[in-house]
Amino acid sequence: MINVTLQQIQNWISCEIDEQYLTRSIKGVTIDSRAIEKDMLFIPFKGENVDGHRFIAQALKDGAGASFSEKGTELSEDVEGPIIWVEDTLQALQDLAKAYLKHVNPKVIAVTGSNGKTTTKDMIESVLTTEFKVKKTQGNYNNEIGMPLTILDLDEDTEISILEMGMSGFHEIELLSTIAEPDIAVITNIGESHMQDLGSREGIAKAKSEITIGLKDNGTFIYDGDEPLLTPHVKQIQQAKLISVGLGDANSLVCHVDDVETEGIGFTINNDESYVLPILGIHNMKNAAIAIAVGHELGLPYATIKENIRHVQLTGMRMERHQTDDNVTVINDAYNASPTSMKAAIDTLSSMEGRKILILADVLELGTNSQQMHEEVGTYLDGKSIDILFTYGTEAEYIFNTGQSYVETAKHFDDKSELIKELKAIVKENDKILVKGSRGMKLEEVVEALI
Repeated sequence: MINVTLQQIQNWISCEIDEQYLTRSIKGVTIDSRAIEKDMLFIPFKGENVDGHRFIAQALKDGAGASFSEKGTELSEDVEGPIIWVEDTLQALQDLAKAYLKHVNPKVIAVTGSNGKTTTKDMIESVLTTEFKVKKTQGNYNNEIGMPLTILDLDEDTEISILEMGMSGFHEIELLSTIAEPDIAVITNIGESHMQDLGSREGIAKAKSEITIGLKDNGTFIYDGDEPLLTPHVKQIQQAKLISVGLGDANSLVCHVDDVETEGIGFTINNDESYVLPILGIHNMKNAAIAIAVGHELGLPYATIKENIRHVQLTGMRMERHQTDDNVTVINDAYNASPTSMKAAIDTLSSMEGRKILILADVLELGTNSQQMHEEVGTYLDGKSIDILFTYGTEAEYIFNTGQSYVETAKHFDDKSELIKELKAIVKENDKILVKGSRGMKLEEVVEALI
């Protein structure tokens, strides 16, 4: 984590610090006054209901090495210790992160996409971690506050920084990209997340493509080459190496499925390199291909990449496979959902042997398109050989309405406990169960009841 003197901070960002404190050091950063550890830099924000400046005095008493404060703010008389006066604490946090990142000078890999950001981030880390000191975004620290905090948590000897970039509207990823100035920028795919804010998939593609705005000259852009909505944005990119990944023959890295099993997937790239991925789903093969492309760009040999892909581990609730004592396979993909990722999950379950049970809940934040998109998920079940469909929630009833004719048994539930009760009553040996819904639907409770 950041460990510098206040003099260095003054050299890096626009601020004012009392000279008597310039030799003092800070170690680490927090925006939560309750999480202060010795010598941390406290960064208060002015929110709608609470002004973090109220907690500066207590933060310093609790051991903070210094605190930001916006100029013009009246501090309580009991404030004792170094204050770093800035115009805007959020801007100062971002400026400090940008300066510190240049100081550490790792290779920066920026990852965005509607689905698969965290999965791809995990895969890139797995590919690189045996050869480099790698630090990746933890959790969902992927916005205008979280990403700078991730950067300031880097150790000075970090060689690779993998930064996840999220957004809910235009210009948000542009800001993150200009802070990070990535060496490699990645777009995993374009789905429907934040449709209510961006209006269309075209709008989402435009917003995600902002990740290339801060890309270093002669950097590398790796993207989903099967997504036509990215094509006009790719054509605008100059002074960068372009690598497309996908199933289509026109891609730089062409993925071909060799073998699909309950435990994972075997595939080749460009009919040359063969890999085994211990994770289910064709969509995850494409995410793995992105990680492989990153490994290639950083000079790793094929044998190293192949071995590291074989041992990939993902953050929880992302195609997380469980085996019960009764030999029932439960796939927990309940971390989040979009119509696109639901269709990919259906394909994954469809490829498996045994009786197939699909549990789907609402996809949230789809705006006025919600009914149509849920109905399309139901229609997608046509020809997929799913035996049982259970849906839960409000919007998921549209999946049930259009999907019930394509399965042997279907039922919609308004009560999650009733769904769990009925599911436990019908499940039997060798069943394959896949569970997916938006984060707010908390379908992991269904998984926990089964395992």
